[in-house]
Order: sequence, then C-alpha cells, then structure tokens
Amino acid sequence: MLFALVFAVESSASADPAADTGRVVVFSSETQALDTWDDPEGCRRLPVAAHVLVNETDRVVDTYADPFCTTPGVSVQPGYGTHVAPGTGSFSVGE
Repeated sequence: MLFALVFAVESSASADPAADTGRVVVFSSETQALDTWDDPEGCRRLPVAAHVLVNETDRVVDTYADPFCTTPGVSVQPGYGTHVAPGTGSFSVGE
C-alpha cells in the first residue's frame, strides 16, 4: 500500500505559461546534496535513497512506483511536495 504526505512549500516557479517550467528537487538524506532537475522532460528515475520530492515547476509532477513511469503514484501540484519510497521510483512532469 502506498502512502504519501503532501505538504506546502514556497515556490519560485513563475505563473507565466511562457516561462521556464522550473525544477524538481529531491531530498535523500542529511549527508547528501539535493538532487535537482531544471526544466525536466520525460521519465526521470529517482535516486536510490530518495525521500522527499518538491515540485518547483508550474505544472503537475506525477510520481511512479517503478523506474519506468508505468505504475502511477501521487500527483504533486506546483508548490507542493510528497514523500517518495526509496529504491525504484520515478517521476515525470505533466503538460
């Protein structure tokens, strides 16, 4: 069973649809630097130790329970985040 906690974060993403998409930020642990994807496109595999994903884009980010974006997880609205299961997850940015 997949549980997710969604929380609000301050976002720097622009509301202008012609602007850059923004970025997706992933926290893995206190001993690792944040992973960031600027203007991500397509299916992106999450780091093995991924713990929290933050959507700083202006579009919905969909998470998946597998590395190939085939098993749906949580949809994360712009300016929000979610916990992600470590190991085999992935994400894509909606259009």
